[in-house]
Amino acid sequence: MPSAEKILELPDITQAAREPAAATVARFEIRYSRFLDPKGNAVRPLPDFAADRAELVALYRAMVLARAFDAKAVALQRTGRLGTFPSALGQEAVGVGIAAAMRKDDVFLPSFREHGAQLWRGDERGSDFAEARQDFPICVPVATHAPHAVGVALAFKLRHEQRVAVCAFGDGATSKGDVAEALNMAGVWSLPLVFVVNNNRWAISLPVAQQTAAETLAQKAIAAGIEGEQVDGNDVIAVREAVARAVVKARSGGGPHLIEALTYRLSDHTTADDARRYRSDTDVSPHWGEDPITRLRNHLVGRGIWAKADEEGLLAEVSGAVDKAVEAYLATPPQGPETIFDFTYKTLPKDLIEQRQAPLGVAQE
Repeated sequence: MPSAEKILELPDITQAAREPAAATVARFEIRYSRFLDPKGNAVRPLPDFAADRAELVALYRAMVLARAFDAKAVALQRTGRLGTFPSALGQEAVGVGIAAAMRKDDVFLPSFREHGAQLWRGDERGSDFAEARQDFPICVPVATHAPHAVGVALAFKLRHEQRVAVCAFGDGATSKGDVAEALNMAGVWSLPLVFVVNNNRWAISLPVAQQTAAETLAQKAIAAGIEGEQVDGNDVIAVREAVARAVVKARSGGGPHLIEALTYRLSDHTTADDARRYRSDTDVSPHWGEDPITRLRNHLVGRGIWAKADEEGLLAEVSGAVDKAVEAYLATPPQGPETIFDFTYKTLPKDLIEQRQAPLGVAQE
């Protein structure tokens, strides 16, 4: 009797292999997009969504919330109440722009500096996401989640689901083989996958110029047969527009896309780092003039849709929300080390049950 099980097949890649090789001259260019200059002035016609005050205020609020969360997390770490924390100071437009362009049923695969995107997509406790249920947890190992994103996008394609995987990582990740392999397979299988490079110019202490001889990181997509582009990563309107365009393309079968968001890391790499050892204040200071939050606020004020009372109300709201979350966090009873077993499997395997039940420091025979 025929099985009722549905058979999923990989995309057909054999036809290209049968076709004779032909000489090809490759020509490409990397486009760059920006809508707001550092002072908040529009430098080109804005996309349709930017005509809606509510849309722009939502983007602004999300960046302000991300920065307030960031500052509180650093303060908690400095006072011994939180572990090592990677600040996203000055990079809020990247995470917020990504999340604002996605649908809830898409899947986000973050690195470790996308707090703005995760706050937008919903609260999480121990990676048990309240809304975007299938989003991946924070990935601390550099670039290892890029191949995972390929697997997610391949699953969407095999299941004929109109969903998109969005994978974010830093400039340092583009120097890893994981990213090169992920780009290659995403291109071969024409997957619904969008890669976003948060190019904050520093891979801990290593500047981009010492990571690659390529003029842009976006062009690394070209060798994989993927379209690559750059955006001003301090312009949240530009990030949202580019990611939304790429997501729509991927969802409609147009294949993967890579976006390099040019921003700058204003803080240390993490709270365990001291960036003054490898860069000076004079290197960093000019980049404060590119602040994504100030940029959008100036634009809102210039259009007459944001006033002092709005700003004061928002700051009070955001500060209250962060303080409330911190109170709840500090009131949470300490968890024992055995809980590391509790949130990995739906049903814990027998060998891990035994390990969980074992006294700490006692090896099992």
